Amino acid sequence: MATLNLVKLCVGCDSVEDLEAWIASSLDECRRSGEPIEDYHTTRMTPTRGAELLAGGSLYWVIKGNVQCRQRLLEIRPFTDGEGISRCRLVLEPTVIRTDWQPRRAFQGWRYLKAADAPADLGDGAAAALMAMPPKLRRELADLGLL
Repeated sequence: MATLNLVKLCVGCDSVEDLEAWIASSLDECRRSGEPIEDYHTTRMTPTRGAELLAGGSLYWVIKGNVQCRQRLLEIRPFTDGEGISRCRLVLEPTVIRTDWQPRRAFQGWRYLKAADAPADLGDGAAAALMAMPPKLRRELADLGLL
């Protein structure tokens, strides 16, 4: 079975650092409230290709018009909320893995992303130098088409 991924806009985050801070805050809130300590994202639609997604797939985050990072998918949990609306929790590995930047236009919801079309993870060397730059500078360079 081929691995499949999801891609989604990371609304409200201006950088990968913002996403990492949000995850840390969310996990801290779970600890304080006594809830299971896990990172998840709630969506309206439940993916129909769950087996392919859970065979090593990730949720790739689009931040400011570029795929910039991913989180590994651990579980897909459909549920009905208090208002009777079907929803889905995408349970994620809390570790954020930075990727090559890949431009992406705005869209609603999430989309499937084939493994062959997914951006590569950043490694060492030039990638480490890129991550050492302040987020604002990285964004300006990306806007100029230099990243």
